[in-house]
Amino acid sequence: MTKTLTPPVAKKVPHTLTHHQHQRTDNYYWMRDDKRQDAQILDHLHAENAYCEAMMSDHKALQDQLFEEMKGRIVKDDSTVPVKDGRFWYMSEVSGDDEYARHYRGSDEALSDKQLLLDVNQLAEAYEFFELGDMAVSPNDNLLAYSEDTDGRRIYTVRFKDLQSGEMLPDVLTETEGEVVWANDSKTVFYVRKDLQTLLGYQVYRHVLGTPQSDDQLVYEEQDRQFYMGLGKSRDESEIYIHLAATETTDILALSADEPLGEFAPLLARTPGHEYGLDKLGEYYYLVSNREAKNFRLLRATKETLSEPEQWEELIAHREHVLLEGMELFHSHYVVTERELGQIRFVVHDYSGSSYQLKFDDACFYAGLGYNPEPEAETVRIYYSSLTTPSSIYDFALAGGKKTLKKQQRVLGEFNSEHYASERLHIRVRDGVEVPVSLVYRKDRFNKDGTNPLLQYGYGAYGITIDPNFSSNTLSLLDRGFVYAIAHIRGSEMLGRNWYEQGKKAHKQNSFNDFEDVTRALVEQGYGAADKIFASGGSAGGLLMGAVVNQAPELYRGIGCHVPFLDVLTTMLDESIPLTTNEYDEWGNPNDEADYHTILAYSPYDNLRAADYPNILVTTGLHDSQVQYWEPMKWVAKLRELKTDSNLLLFKTDMDAGHGGASGRFKSLHDKALEMAFFIGLLEG
Repeated sequence: MTKTLTPPVAKKVPHTLTHHQHQRTDNYYWMRDDKRQDAQILDHLHAENAYCEAMMSDHKALQDQLFEEMKGRIVKDDSTVPVKDGRFWYMSEVSGDDEYARHYRGSDEALSDKQLLLDVNQLAEAYEFFELGDMAVSPNDNLLAYSEDTDGRRIYTVRFKDLQSGEMLPDVLTETEGEVVWANDSKTVFYVRKDLQTLLGYQVYRHVLGTPQSDDQLVYEEQDRQFYMGLGKSRDESEIYIHLAATETTDILALSADEPLGEFAPLLARTPGHEYGLDKLGEYYYLVSNREAKNFRLLRATKETLSEPEQWEELIAHREHVLLEGMELFHSHYVVTERELGQIRFVVHDYSGSSYQLKFDDACFYAGLGYNPEPEAETVRIYYSSLTTPSSIYDFALAGGKKTLKKQQRVLGEFNSEHYASERLHIRVRDGVEVPVSLVYRKDRFNKDGTNPLLQYGYGAYGITIDPNFSSNTLSLLDRGFVYAIAHIRGSEMLGRNWYEQGKKAHKQNSFNDFEDVTRALVEQGYGAADKIFASGGSAGGLLMGAVVNQAPELYRGIGCHVPFLDVLTTMLDESIPLTTNEYDEWGNPNDEADYHTILAYSPYDNLRAADYPNILVTTGLHDSQVQYWEPMKWVAKLRELKTDSNLLLFKTDMDAGHGGASGRFKSLHDKALEMAFFIGLLEG
């Protein structure tokens, strides 16, 4: 890669930040522009984009080749497996080079009389970015509500379509969270309104079709800004729910779906530290609750006993080494999702106390409950995938567990799953715990002699577990001899709730140490060459990348750092920034002096220093609503100032996208091709 070009150099404007008698000087604080209109800032981002393109120009052919490889594995004409919901069957199709799907319904499983509900390609035609949010058909099946985001900020507009005439209704709901829930009268809907500054949903409104949005009634406002807000409906469709979730506390309010003009009321008293999921079928409420159960247990209550936890009936007790992740209710059975030793499983229970486990063949895989809208169904739909098995849709008979493969993702080209192998390792790290690692490689390109390039991925936050899932894109690396590894570090719930708690707040350093120690062990065990190790992460995984390159930059040849959370301390001190107040229970509240110093110790932006750093590719979206564009922008500027090496530091901003990157099924492949070309190019020199 040519390195004679001069990278953009940002001006320095000292800005002093003082908290708890501690002073920091931020020379790049000026890069923040909430309106994203400052010409000086936009010019600098364009200059960075031009520099990135110029520095990657030698590998433009490789980038194009990788894009075509990945695109070439995707079936252009494809459809989802039809799902029955009420009187109709629903499915979606994509065709040709279309970026988006068309959504249909029909009166039978074959959709022999299929009716077009939405053509997302037409909706997206006028926009550089388009994301379809929620789609909700009215209980009488005559109307469709759907939401759309046209700039990547996750601020959705809701529109309504008459499915009998095909005409759009005049009703338009702006500045929403995207979810729409119908009352049973098919003319009243509920939605969440966003605070346009913090981008938090904090108000629930009731809208009656045929009236202007200005007449909508505010039915609930959440005062505590630590809570995320969402809407839902009970399994038996008798109740509408307002879901409130802080990092460590849940609250749910309910309203009869038959009485939409009534008032929402709490189902349980809000109790700090009580997290639960709740659903209702018939006379019973079912709760997956952490009350007196760190890894959760399943309980049942009636309307009369719900407010008295001592009277709840226990269906599944707490277990020290089994995490209870969720449930799905059917009239004849209920299905629970569990995780033990890092592996997901499904257990089917009938209501008389008998149970059995659904069986899969692979030792290491990801599976999840699919869309199962009908509680009277006799089968449960499950999504299944592994690092070597393309995504598959199965229906399991609830009575007996007979498995039927409905569809498996086709991978075009020369893919053969027999050419690849996956492993699950447990690597002992510095404080004695064993970190699970999932990895995959192509058998004829892997030697386990310390010669292979290796890409290690990690996330490690919010209790989110990155399961070993198939990716046809990753084949482009595996076929070139890469080993791909997922480090299931602390901060996820891979090994239960304690695994999460040991990777957050005061224990956050464990996440970074785990990732570093896994890298060292994989090199020692011959899975990767010491001089060919790459790492990648996005969002909170971008924070992971920033922290790891500060503490162990010598381990990595190249880093992919995407929509990264890098300026942790400054962001967590600013309640006007989206998501800050929701995150106190994850990172700590730096208004507290102890939390301030905990975050200061690892915040990637604050800990940059004069040192040699790896080659780094940073990507972001100008309209990112989760991690603001100025975090990576500032970090890159400061790193350019301080780093003592001649390695590449490239920064690319998608001027049209948000946190999720480019929209569409093909456009997003360009970003993936850029990262792969960056890594492969570093090996080629």
